[in-house]
Amino acid sequence: MGCVERRLIVNADDFGRSHEINQAVIRAHREGILTTASLMVTGEGADEAVELARQNPRLGIGLHLTLACGLSTLGHTEIPDLVTKEGFFRDGPVRAGVAYFFRRSLTPQLSREMEAQFRKFHQTGLLLDHVNGHLHFHLHPTVFAILMQHARTWGIKALRLTYDPLSLNARLAKGRWLYRLSHWLIYLILSRRAKPVLREQSIRHTRTVFGLLQNANVDEAFVLGLLQRLPAGDSELYSHPSLDEFKHELDALLSSKVAELVQERGIRLIRYQDL
Repeated sequence: MGCVERRLIVNADDFGRSHEINQAVIRAHREGILTTASLMVTGEGADEAVELARQNPRLGIGLHLTLACGLSTLGHTEIPDLVTKEGFFRDGPVRAGVAYFFRRSLTPQLSREMEAQFRKFHQTGLLLDHVNGHLHFHLHPTVFAILMQHARTWGIKALRLTYDPLSLNARLAKGRWLYRLSHWLIYLILSRRAKPVLREQSIRHTRTVFGLLQNANVDEAFVLGLLQRLPAGDSELYSHPSLDEFKHELDALLSSKVAELVQERGIRLIRYQDL
């Protein structure tokens, strides 16, 4: 992480969530600059995503841990305080975050669900390139503590340390200042708290992570501006490419201008396992 060259992980979140996302991810990898994807093992398109990953072994696949706004792996009878009878997490991200922090009685159920998602990932036979969380729940204090407690058992060797520098983002984008300032501050605090723990556990991460302050606005203009100002060392750019809802993010990853600038700037595209 102390190198002077510029290395960039280009990741797609929500792999496995739908067919439209799966197809976009593979196109962005085969035809564009995408190097890794984070798998939602509970997504309706998870089986298709796993098969596509096997067909594209250069694509690094991580676990996109889902603990809010999605389906669980375990059923209601096993984690009744977390999910509905249909297996959906009960609360939105804010209420879930508050509950996970203050209701310590939920921790055993949370731990069981996390273990089940790791187990389901490992059953695919895919190499675990990295770990992150849907809506960045992997840095939630309770969730992060569980991850670190089981890091060796679950095979966690690299994790997204979500820190998106506001000073650089302010030069690349405009508007939505309340969202950007609040998210920058929250993840500044959480990442600073997590960083020494990751060092102790020898879990790899990048210095910076771009995409948080864009919130589904990782378009061509943003990516081009970022590449021109990319800091030295290791960084991650994450996005949400799809054939429908976020096609502009897919277009950015497929852009010939983006590919040319990567070459021109001598940026090395890598995966977490290459750190």
